[in-house]
Amino acid sequence: MSDTTFWWVLTGVAVAAELLSGTFFLLMLALGAAGGALAAHAGFTLTAQIAVAAVVGGGFVAGWAWWRFRRRNGAGAAHAPRQHPSANPDVLLDVGQVVQVAQWGADGSARVHYRGADWTAVPAADAERRPGPWRIAAVEGNRLIVEPL
Repeated sequence: MSDTTFWWVLTGVAVAAELLSGTFFLLMLALGAAGGALAAHAGFTLTAQIAVAAVVGGGFVAGWAWWRFRRRNGAGAAHAPRQHPSANPDVLLDVGQVVQVAQWGADGSARVHYRGADWTAVPAADAERRPGPWRIAAVEGNRLIVEPL
């Protein structure tokens, strides 16, 4: 088997393994193997082919890890700041829903009927406590943190 055939077979095996496992990093290593195949086509020695595959694959893995780290930590102008899970609508589907407050109690909380149950609602920050529709801003335990519409 020629060096180029070996590298292309290795590339295919890495892509197939990625499809079976869902591990995206295997795809980056497959790109490294493709780099090794291209180095073999260019006539590089086996040592140089391995070095090219390692640099390309390792570079893609490092680049992907760096990109994920920056995205996860909210860095970059294109990304919104991270939200606490209790206020994240991607985590809690209740966030953003509307509830009706009939009246506020003396302790500053209200009882609201939501999803077939009675909940305790408390206003977010120093909102004026008035009856009417309020939006769920967060869920903390069994309390709804609400904000006026």
